[in-house]
Amino acid sequence: MIIEIKDDFDLGKIADSGQCFRFNRCGEESQEHYSVAALDKHVLVKKIDENRYEFSCDQKEYDSFWKNYFDMDISYSDIRARIDKTKDEYLYNASEYGKGIRILRQDPWEMIISFIISQRKNIPAIKASIEKLCALVGNVIDEGEEFGKIYSFPTPEKIAALSMEQLSSCSLGYRDKYVHQAALDVASGAVDLKAWEKLSDEELMENLLKLFGVGVKVANCEILFGYHRLDAFPIDVWIKKVLDAHYQKGFSFESYAPFNGVMQQYLFFYSRTGG
Repeated sequence: MIIEIKDDFDLGKIADSGQCFRFNRCGEESQEHYSVAALDKHVLVKKIDENRYEFSCDQKEYDSFWKNYFDMDISYSDIRARIDKTKDEYLYNASEYGKGIRILRQDPWEMIISFIISQRKNIPAIKASIEKLCALVGNVIDEGEEFGKIYSFPTPEKIAALSMEQLSSCSLGYRDKYVHQAALDVASGAVDLKAWEKLSDEELMENLLKLFGVGVKVANCEILFGYHRLDAFPIDVWIKKVLDAHYQKGFSFESYAPFNGVMQQYLFFYSRTGG
């Protein structure tokens, strides 16, 4: 099916924005053809022309899942318009460079495990570990010549049932015990990620920091990418460099609330990709 998208939407920039790890280019030559897996869903998205994209799903699946996943009800061009070039030229340049990034509406369970795994790993290593985990206990949800076998993201129960040896085979390193405990907590009902949707940002942060192996950076990533709280502002090594180099007097969080997380994505992408 063909979808017309007139707002900011760039598949390559979303894939490289650091928020998703199962969003991959198909083939070596095509820059505008991507395989996207989320939970137990998989779709191929291909750019047809300036505003039209081909989705491999039908209209019903697009409307019920992918439209929300790509956050299509929010205008990111309107968010970018909040940036005053005369007051913050660096952020303005970052937003122009990163135009097309959207904050995906991803699942809190998939995101907490993904960002626990992400600690002190580069993005290719994170992707590899997640795919090993999915192949180990996920279900095959799609298969094709362009993208191989696609597995569902494992449920808490399936990960909780794994031995430490099996988890270690996914190249998790010291993070294996964190992943295992998170799975045990969610599978047992001790942690109810769905119920946490109703918490304030402060309460959500407090609860996340109680999880074994979760620090402030991972918690902020979960708040932004797992709970779609668009004001969260994760600080990793790239963002710290930006803040140190360009915002010695402080970043103007008040000016961009409640969309500081979108600004963070522009800054991250701009700094990491050499903008």
